Amino acid sequence: MGTYYVNKNSQSNGDHEVHESICSHLPASENRQYLGVFANCGDAVREAKKYYVTADGCYYCSSPCHKK
Repeated sequence: MGTYYVNKNSQSNGDHEVHESICSHLPASENRQYLGVFANCGDAVREAKKYYVTADGCYYCSSPCHKK
């Protein structure tokens, strides 16, 4: 189980990346939205898509869910 956040700021391609709390690329606290505790990044990305349709997993901490 991991604690996940989504970046409130989109990347240049429009994606809002989903990060696990232990990620070295976790956005600053004012730039992230808490998603919850999930068993995997797929569940976290599904939750993030409720807020940001373009949510995608972080390449570094959620690579199985990183599509681009």
